[in-house]
Amino acid sequence: GGQPRNVQPFSDEDASIETMSHCSGFSDPASFTEDGPEVDEEATQEDLEYKLKGFIDLTLDKSAKTRQAALESLKSAFSSKILYEFIMERRMTLTDSIERCIKKGKSDEQCAAAGLACLLCVQMGSGIESEEIFKTLGPVLKKIVCDGTASIQARQACATCLGICCFIVTDDITELYSTMECLENIFTKAYQRDRDTNGVSSTHNTVLHISALLAWTLLLTICPMNEVKKKIETHLHKLPSLLSCDDLNMRIAAGETLALLFELARETDADFFYEDMDLLTEKLRALATDGNKHRAKVDKRKQRSVFRDVLRAVEERDFPTEMVKFGPERMYIDCWVKKQTYETFKEILGSGMQYHLQSNDFLRNVFELGPPVMLDAATLKTMKISRFERHLYNSAAFKARTKARSKCRDKRADVGEFF
Repeated sequence: GGQPRNVQPFSDEDASIETMSHCSGFSDPASFTEDGPEVDEEATQEDLEYKLKGFIDLTLDKSAKTRQAALESLKSAFSSKILYEFIMERRMTLTDSIERCIKKGKSDEQCAAAGLACLLCVQMGSGIESEEIFKTLGPVLKKIVCDGTASIQARQACATCLGICCFIVTDDITELYSTMECLENIFTKAYQRDRDTNGVSSTHNTVLHISALLAWTLLLTICPMNEVKKKIETHLHKLPSLLSCDDLNMRIAAGETLALLFELARETDADFFYEDMDLLTEKLRALATDGNKHRAKVDKRKQRSVFRDVLRAVEERDFPTEMVKFGPERMYIDCWVKKQTYETFKEILGSGMQYHLQSNDFLRNVFELGPPVMLDAATLKTMKISRFERHLYNSAAFKARTKARSKCRDKRADVGEFF
């Protein structure tokens, strides 16, 4: 194995924003090919933990830029590695740092701290330790979400964080309802936008309303059925008004929430009947076939794709099954509840989603994947393709594409000559 690297202590120069590492070295172990050099895993882990300890210390730095960079570096590490034991020993320190950054930081720092809080709970899973974290951070997050003087970006990040952390940790039904009520108070203001003459619910607040709506919808998926019925009765007649919003993301969020509400309603009552079905399907069909010239082509394509699926869900009770691959495993997303949950955690974990699906016990429980699949080094090696084989495959694919395109070009060029 390689020799342990000489890791220098963090100096003032190392702590500066220009020279600080942003954990660019963190990656999925599966990304290493078998023909690479052998790595001393113990030394690498020690090196990683040493860096992370430095980043945790830097979250208390006087410089706002340094604190934010440290938070981003911790986010990068938490999303790409399973660090349960390391975090368990330092969870209170991390919680205190996050709380301080959310309370006293500016917009960007608050957003980074809220994102780190999400990842902290994802790493810890649903246990007593996570409940302690949420008891400390929950009131702070709610305060920012409801604070009209805070920046929209910070309120948006805190709304998302509040929903995800509550989804992960809470076994207290009262806390669940309280969190949902807090989020409802935010996104229901979007219902009144057309009638608002003071400009309070302006387009400026739309991103906040979207985040609150999506976080609320995530929590609805774990509510008892009697509460789900109440929420459906309250919101199913109001949500269609958001389909006329100028913001594409709001239209999509409202459409997908409607599809999920119909799915839950039909689970609770197989004979569920919606009075304004004709009007709703007409709206959804118009969005699924929208051809307005004043909208960008990319936006129209995305909208039509989403609302075709939403229309099928509302009209035909159908869902287009998707398959997600991670390592040797496969997961099928076959309902709107599962899709909503997957998209939420994918947004938080980014490129680390596949790694966490393979190794994170909490996420595997959420998606009913069972315990992590343990593969030995020999099995992993047989599953991988060598660099040379990959090169040959890519070369052959490139040649095939070139030939296919050449034939098409020849047909276009064969138009005859005129003298």
